[in-house]
Amino acid sequence: MSTPATPVTIIGAGLGGLTLARVLHVHGIPVTVYEAEPSPDARSQGGMLDIHDYNGQLALQAAGLMDEFRAIILEGRQAMRVLDRDGTVLFDKADDGTGGRPEVQRGDLRRILLDSLPDGTVRWGHKVIGTRTLGEGRHEVTFADGGTVVTSLLVGADGAWSRVRPLLSTAVPQYTGTSCVDTYLFDADTRHPAVAKAVGGGSLIVTTSGREIFAHREKGDTLHAYVGLSEPQDWFAAIDFTDAAAATARIAAEFDGWAPELTALITDSDTAPVLRSLYTLPDEHRWDRVPGVTLVGDAAHLAAPNGEGANLAMIDGAELGKALAAYPDDIEAALTEYEQAMFSRSAEVAAFEGVEFHRIDSDGNTAHGLIKMTGEKGR
Repeated sequence: MSTPATPVTIIGAGLGGLTLARVLHVHGIPVTVYEAEPSPDARSQGGMLDIHDYNGQLALQAAGLMDEFRAIILEGRQAMRVLDRDGTVLFDKADDGTGGRPEVQRGDLRRILLDSLPDGTVRWGHKVIGTRTLGEGRHEVTFADGGTVVTSLLVGADGAWSRVRPLLSTAVPQYTGTSCVDTYLFDADTRHPAVAKAVGGGSLIVTTSGREIFAHREKGDTLHAYVGLSEPQDWFAAIDFTDAAAATARIAAEFDGWAPELTALITDSDTAPVLRSLYTLPDEHRWDRVPGVTLVGDAAHLAAPNGEGANLAMIDGAELGKALAAYPDDIEAALTEYEQAMFSRSAEVAAFEGVEFHRIDSDGNTAHGLIKMTGEKGR
């Protein structure tokens, strides 16, 4: 059964899609968001995000949500420590309140965006299985339940494996050569004091060529670690992640010789290790203008984690919303203006001179190299 569409149809209720929906709502433009997940709380929404004053916060300003944003900031979390693998502290920067990248929980940020939208804006449990062009700027979206919607403006905010992207591009995500294993330590200050001391009040980075550990202090005395390994996917496929103890032991063995307060982020996890393979689209991914459809966020410019992904998705959504409001009678002018700016914005991040240097499999991926790069980037 085909459902009539609102003027703007967004696929995906992540940060980019919701920011776009909110900015459109602020400008009085009707919008519907279709999301595959059955409810807002269907799964964990991930860990900490640093929201930057030069992109993510500008998006929240356009959405009229800065007060709500300030209310969810976790104070002190901009502190950062870099340790050597033997536990030696090489860099320790306190959060003095002057940084431009306050930290929030991704779930809290998504919640304030959802709460800012009228009831019914997001249609949960709508998994997209296909899209097709009908001509004259119109597109049809087909859902897993057999339903369809036809729209004159379709926006893919549906992430790495976007079902909307094929309307514009033949590009598909490629494995970066690195995967991460997520772990959590709860009640860290009382149950894991040595680890809590190593992590400090904000984030911890320990990095060597091919192996690294990132950890964040989240809400509720929780430590969340991302254990990165540069290995082919077949290497990870040989590990049975359904056997939590065996998988934990196998990953921990790769960090033999590291300080025990660091390896405890793996071995003492209160949750089973979760494998996350990292993918990327080609640098400077772009497409020719196709009437009535565009992309935001990872659907448009998926990259390996670099601290910019969520921020770029949000500024994409905000800028697209503003462009559509500025050209109410000319969707194509709005999409052209948005895409040209978005292509430049994402390419600039991809071209940052330290990115290649800091690849996990690079010989330069050392704690000392990271400190040098961080200092240069912060100038």
